[in-house]
Parts: sequence; structure tokens; C-alpha cells
Amino acid sequence: MPPVRCDVVAVGTELLLGQIVDTNSSWLGEQLAAAGIDSCLQVKVGDNQARIVAALRSVLRDADAVIVCGGLGPTHDDITRESIAEVMGTTLEMDDVIADRIARMFASRNRKMAENNLRQAMVPRGASVI
Repeated sequence: MPPVRCDVVAVGTELLLGQIVDTNSSWLGEQLAAAGIDSCLQVKVGDNQARIVAALRSVLRDADAVIVCGGLGPTHDDITRESIAEVMGTTLEMDDVIADRIARMFASRNRKMAENNLRQAMVPRGASVI
């Protein structure tokens, strides 16, 4: 049986502009290799839904799995989850476990949580959050 192939897509215009170094993809590649999983492609894509969707569809043609990092925050330009939902042909749903974890994190720091932080708990139906 051929080895499992898992590629990486890193989302963020700041990665393309060199404002932030993409250490996540390097670390993920190292972890995948250590687990005996082939990772043949790492893609960086800006904060643009059409381009994220195109990148995901391209990677999914050859990979068994994809790890996507970036674009998952609470702001309007964090559109990774919407892009994944589009590719999967599904909708976003609130993950109550993640929502509770976010709320507890704010409470533990004695900070008021802005409502937009709950966007981070919206997950494409059927997706696995790691």
C-alpha cells in the first residue's frame, strides 16, 4: 500500500509579502515526515477566497489529506473556514466545545470576550479540527 500523502496550505497575505515567516509549514512537514506521511507540496496563498478555494482544489487532486493553517482568526479577513466549506460543499456550524474553550480562555485572563471571537468556533460540517 502506498504511503498516505498529506500536503499543507498556509493562508495569509502577510506570508506572501514576507511580513511573517511561515514556520508552521516547516514544522508540519517535519512532523508529517516523522510520522511516515509523505508531504509533497506546501502552498502559500493570500487572504482571497477564490484563490484559497483554487489552491485547496488543486492540492486535493493528489493528496489524501490537507492541513490548512492561517486565516482562522476572528476578523473579517479570516476566510479560511468559509473557503474550506465551499470546497467541501457544506456549511459552517458552531462547535460548542471550541466556543467554550475560547470563552474559558478569556475568563481565565479576566478579559471580556468580544462576540466576533466566536467566529473561531465556526467549523465546516464534517471537518476535523486539530
